[in-house]
This record gives sequence, structure tokens and C-alpha cells, in this order.
Amino acid sequence: MQISFREFNPFDLWIWIEFETVATPQEQQYLEEVFNSWFYLGKLGAFNAENLQVSEWGEDLSYVDYSQDNAEQAMMAPMHNMGGFEYLGTWGRCWFDLGTSDNIALDVLINALTHLSNDYLSLRQIIFGGENQDWPVEERHQALFN
Repeated sequence: MQISFREFNPFDLWIWIEFETVATPQEQQYLEEVFNSWFYLGKLGAFNAENLQVSEWGEDLSYVDYSQDNAEQAMMAPMHNMGGFEYLGTWGRCWFDLGTSDNIALDVLINALTHLSNDYLSLRQIIFGGENQDWPVEERHQALFN
């Protein structure tokens, strides 16, 4: 599965997914569940690089001194909005406003999609941002979220 980035605006981001073949309803459901789960975590502020205390601790997590004060002092980093999934031929796409969530969110999504593609369905590529020439983004859709 190939990962690529085009023009990237975290507040107006289309994520494009190309399947190896036209996706079945079950494959669409798998994909949408991954994105919905990712978005809900993002909406709750889970992708906040300012508070990665456990990751920064290292390998030995025995008796980690987790600071709730540090967690509460971190700036909020929630995602703001997600559009509905759309499909055309072997392509799927979904619109996001990533809000102030950090780029770690994209790594988490890419990791999940990589395993989804390896274990449940075949994805050819994921493209973050931009627009496909053969499937333009309608201006009225963009205006709904501005």
C-alpha cells in the first residue's frame, strides 16, 4: 500500500483511498469503522503530542509516575469534524477538519490502515490532501464546512 501527501490543509482535508478492486459493502464497512474510530478518538483529544507521558517514559513501565496535573495542563487538541464517506469505482474518500490534533493522528491512522489492508482487504494507496482530477471536490461541499 502506497502512502502519499498532496496539498495538506488540516482544517480542510480530503483523504483518498484506492482499493485494488471495487469495494464490497463489507469492505466499505471495515474501512468506515476504522475512520469512525479514529475520528472519535481524535474528537476526544487523544492525538495530543503535548501529553505523551507513557511513550516518553521508555520501555520499562513498572511504577510509572503518571502526572494528572501535566495531562490537565496540556492544551486541548481535538479533531473538529468528519464528513460522510463517498465511493466512486475503486476509490473512496472522506473529508476531515483535523482541528488542533497533532500529526501523530496520521501515523496512528496509517498504521491501522496498513494492518487493515494486510489482513482484511486490499488497499492500493492512501492519499492525504489535494483532489483527484477525475473526481473533483464540489465547491458547495467545501462551503458547508467553512
